[in-house]
Amino acid sequence: MLHAFCEQYSSQKKACEVLKNVAEATVINMRKGNWDNISDEMWRNVGSQVGYSKTGGWNVVQTTAFKTLTAFFKDAQTYSNVYAVVAPAGAGKTKTADHYAKNNRNAFHLTCAEYFNRKMFLTKLGKEDTGYNVSEMMDYVVELLRKMETPILILDEADKLNDQVLYFFITLYNMLEGKCAIILMATEFLQKRVLRGVKLNKKGYAEIHSRLGKRFLTISVAGKSEVAEICKANGVEDSQAITEIYNESEGDLRRVERAVHKYIKLQTN
Repeated sequence: MLHAFCEQYSSQKKACEVLKNVAEATVINMRKGNWDNISDEMWRNVGSQVGYSKTGGWNVVQTTAFKTLTAFFKDAQTYSNVYAVVAPAGAGKTKTADHYAKNNRNAFHLTCAEYFNRKMFLTKLGKEDTGYNVSEMMDYVVELLRKMETPILILDEADKLNDQVLYFFITLYNMLEGKCAIILMATEFLQKRVLRGVKLNKKGYAEIHSRLGKRFLTISVAGKSEVAEICKANGVEDSQAITEIYNESEGDLRRVERAVHKYIKLQTN
């Protein structure tokens, strides 16, 4: 898998630049079979970045949603743009963002949660809470990103953030404009929430809407042919089984994955 990963790039050096916390010398030794001084932890680190999973893994298929999202991410990262992306649950947003972050330098994917307060959010962005106040933590994160070459922050499930944390988007935008790409990604609830906030004249929402260009990019769920590709890439060839998986999943790729695992398990028992 490491060989295949490296072959995707113009040189081994380029591939090593994408891998996080991995020296090129380590990759060279791994590929040559000089493993005596390579720790289990390093194997796990490299394995997780090139797609290895001890449970057998899941082969990602480049669906229309995958390609569209990847194009948005690349454009945003190249030109330090800011976008809001909305798609139904199970459209493949998280897997695509995770894949992009693992395979592109200075790309960061953060899955947000309802319980995030401001300090926890900043901790997830890379600054440990060791007695610093929120302002000091924000300054650290901003300075860190400003020093990087074309960084991108993908804030997944951004609709789950409470207002106090969501307002951080305004601060990040203001302090990193032209220096860092930011993607807010969620279900259509994010769009409804922002538009409702603007209509009710809630604090900060008009500013958020403006900084997003007053536009929400939409992604659709996978169609039948794409679900069939996913099934085949992950070991399901039977056309009747594929049709049943598609009908039951309704295009939700999480349900497709569960159905494929169930089918494979039944076939191997």
